[in-house]
Amino acid sequence: MSRARQEADVLFDLGRYEQAAALAAQHLAGDPGDATALVLLARCRHRLGDIQQALTAVEEALRVEPDAADAWLTHAQVLLSLEAYEPAERSARRAVELAPQFWGSHYTLGIVLDRTGRRKHRRAAHESAHTAVALAPEESDAHLLVGMTAHRARRYREARQAYETALRLDPDNSQALNNLSLLLLHHSWRRPGSWTRAAEGFVQSAALDVNDRHARHNLETMAWGTLTGSVWVALTGIVAVSLGSAHLRAGAAGTEALLTCLVCAAVLVGCWGGWLRWQSRRIPPHLRRPLLLVSRRSRPVLGMAFAVGLLVVHPALALLLWRSAVFSALAIPLFFFALVMSVAGRTALQQSAPKT
Repeated sequence: MSRARQEADVLFDLGRYEQAAALAAQHLAGDPGDATALVLLARCRHRLGDIQQALTAVEEALRVEPDAADAWLTHAQVLLSLEAYEPAERSARRAVELAPQFWGSHYTLGIVLDRTGRRKHRRAAHESAHTAVALAPEESDAHLLVGMTAHRARRYREARQAYETALRLDPDNSQALNNLSLLLLHHSWRRPGSWTRAAEGFVQSAALDVNDRHARHNLETMAWGTLTGSVWVALTGIVAVSLGSAHLRAGAAGTEALLTCLVCAAVLVGCWGGWLRWQSRRIPPHLRRPLLLVSRRSRPVLGMAFAVGLLVVHPALALLLWRSAVFSALAIPLFFFALVMSVAGRTALQQSAPKT
């Protein structure tokens, strides 16, 4: 093995893919038939996003050495990036045939089968994941794949156990942390505190991997969902103020009018005060800044915040301007405007969601 290839291997392990690719190419200039170096070059180019160059290099490696399992594994991963699922599956199965005792072969096949999104492949992907775990129980990524395939099959208890095992083996596995937080979020109504734990997980996941958009998108969705839930709090205040204003316009005066205003004001303060207190307990201080930073850059969240703000201001003004039936009647279109913003925000978030 030349010194250039040795250094390229070390640089790849350190994540310095551009330098590793340059050294691998330098080695190949003197030994163009080195299949291992071609695979290394392909892996570097794949990590750098040069998919076509990666494909060219790995196919050359397969031409030189058709029975190289690592070349077939890299070939499957590159094809998966191109969303060529059927050829990727064939390459992954070939790798399993050549290296049946290597956990990475079964892991790659499971990833390919899972990524196709086809229902008929889910069971096979789950079985491949379990085979990978049986061969390498200390590999966190194998447990992560078990969790992912179980999650899709709605085996939530198994998925949670797998994610937790992956994090026990590798506490910095941002994908396992993000997926576990997503699982907690979707079942937050069952266990008190799950919403807060999910938010903490997304914040930690985003901090572990600055290039991962999934956690930030999930935080954005949580902020939007919090504002959307407040619409129904606003509806209670709107109904109370509308009834109170109608009672005042009907001729209530003196003590009766004062009592009506006080009751309406108490309902407004009680509703929003209770909601704010609940949110302050639900969102600890260390999570408020990340959620605020995400919200400031999110159009769906800002749009929802504007609609909710109108629902907060309008009842208070309607109570002061109770003589104006026209102003009070604005409550209905404002409420429907908030519902429209909710639907538009959900659609925008779904369209901007990162790929699985």
